[in-house]
Amino acid sequence: MKNIIKIIPALLLLLIANTSCKAQQLVQTPNDVKKLRDNEQQFINKPLKNLLKEIKPEIKFVRAEIDQHSYFSFYFISHKEALKLPMDSIALGFYAYIKEPIEWDFDKRPKETQYVWTKEDLEKYGNLTVTRIKIRGKVK
Repeated sequence: MKNIIKIIPALLLLLIANTSCKAQQLVQTPNDVKKLRDNEQQFINKPLKNLLKEIKPEIKFVRAEIDQHSYFSFYFISHKEALKLPMDSIALGFYAYIKEPIEWDFDKRPKETQYVWTKEDLEKYGNLTVTRIKIRGKVK
């Protein structure tokens, strides 16, 4: 009985510690984006939504390339900010190559969200399979 009384506080402490420790996202700042490439195997053959859950900074600009090798381009600056960059400058971001065909028609997207990743996009494309991650731009 005395042993049980000693074990209960220890179990409660473990339970509290376990529930209060929330997992930290892999990418905390845009400059952490290289961690995606370093941990690429964690995301390969997994849904795109798993990759995006690991990104804390806001993704402000997105494009989709529907080619033989389809991919999404995600950036941490807006489309307007990207247009202001010098021609020889490359915005920091990443490509998520996708296994399945992407049904993305830029011209059919609402003007106000043409370049924005929306909740609807996450619902529509979140289960697509990631095959490769590529970092774009220079990490400071």
